[in-house]
Amino acid sequence: MDKLPLRKYFDKIRFVFFTSFIFCLSLLLLNYYMTACDYGVTFLLFNMNDAKQAHMPKPSNSCSGQYIYVYDLASRFNEDLLKGCHSLSKSIDMCPYMSNLGLGPKVSKKSNEKVLLKESFYATNQFSLEVIFHNTLKHYKCLTNDSSLASAIYVPYYAGLDVVQYLWGGFNVSIRDASPKELVKWLAQQPEWKRMWGRDHFMVVGRIGSDFRRRTENNDDWGTKLMLLPEARNMSILSIESGSKENEFSIPYPTYFHPSKDKEVFQWQKKMRKVKRPYLFSFAGAPRPYYNYLSSIIRNEIIKECQSSRSCKLLNCNAGHNYCNDPVHVTKVFQSSVFCLQPPGDSFTRRSTFDSILAGCIPVFFHPESAYNQYLWHLPKNGSSYSVYIPERDVIEKRVTINEKLSKVPKSEVLAMRKEIIRLIPRIIYRYPSSRLESVEDAFDIAVKGILGRIEAIRRNITNVNYTIS
Repeated sequence: MDKLPLRKYFDKIRFVFFTSFIFCLSLLLLNYYMTACDYGVTFLLFNMNDAKQAHMPKPSNSCSGQYIYVYDLASRFNEDLLKGCHSLSKSIDMCPYMSNLGLGPKVSKKSNEKVLLKESFYATNQFSLEVIFHNTLKHYKCLTNDSSLASAIYVPYYAGLDVVQYLWGGFNVSIRDASPKELVKWLAQQPEWKRMWGRDHFMVVGRIGSDFRRRTENNDDWGTKLMLLPEARNMSILSIESGSKENEFSIPYPTYFHPSKDKEVFQWQKKMRKVKRPYLFSFAGAPRPYYNYLSSIIRNEIIKECQSSRSCKLLNCNAGHNYCNDPVHVTKVFQSSVFCLQPPGDSFTRRSTFDSILAGCIPVFFHPESAYNQYLWHLPKNGSSYSVYIPERDVIEKRVTINEKLSKVPKSEVLAMRKEIIRLIPRIIYRYPSSRLESVEDAFDIAVKGILGRIEAIRRNITNVNYTIS
């Protein structure tokens, strides 16, 4: 006999409830298993917020291995130098460049001629890196007041601002070396120093390394001997141009662009992709004195060729021309060019290299020390992916003309190199010091990551040696 219609209805209800119960129980068991395995997957059945709090695994310490302790140095090593900025340099007043946390005067909206973005551009001095870095580190997310937790210890000595007072004017070596010697004497007395004898310490200097490697006690010799002091040799030293020493590392010169938000970086990259470039190549610079033989010759050849070619745009930086210190003029020239020539000057490296990358202009190098053996944390190992190399001897001995060499670069390679340097832009800029970028790493972030990695490698090596000995 057939079941009554009502009984059939209750049978269906029981089936639905039973199936639902089994399904819910399966989900709960699965959720418990996943959470126990630390996968962090939570199924939100009823109260979403309560379930999330109940089942999410506890977050790990995001600063583990990244803590930095900053010494509170006597003010004569940093703040007093800023207060005396009018007398720092014999040639220019450094005070305007120390404004805005070391970024310098903000570029006015009226003067940018739509070349720059409305915000985030400053007339930044190429030697202000140590001030910018220190002010940015003050807002670093993993600072600690407990030095025992620190993976690295920062020494905020403005060595570049200190040395520039004495580079010209006949100061004897005892005056020049007074602050460096006083600093390392103080460091050696600190309990933090004795933990690894300074091997977990680092400092940033805003000038090229050779300004701090005076090898003689001759008053006519250049610079201080900061980097040659035994204590300094134990530390890691970051500068805008390093030497061959294993404790020296080069990081980018500061450019004019200091964004506060990710979207400003993306907006600038988009602008550089679309800008028209009517010139094949350009050069912003001036001749060098004859005593710097190779730099003098290569620059003279570059200037001659640029002046004689309709494909080249020359920005003359001779005395009396201030355009080369103007962010608008420099950026405008580089934006209009496919390639930007970067020969050595007073030293192998140039701030202009990073100005050209910022403008989406492919740098052309004439010496491997200008970039390929520098900035190993920030630039690709494969130099040909973002630049062109022409040996300076080939130009000096007239074995090649720059115009012909660059005009023969296939269009596909040009496009690939430009894509790469526009991708590199975040890596070679320093953000506004009090801001943080969320989805991109800037030059500061990469430098901090590099120094933490180096110190950790040293620490592991020391531990392994001690373990082996014991």
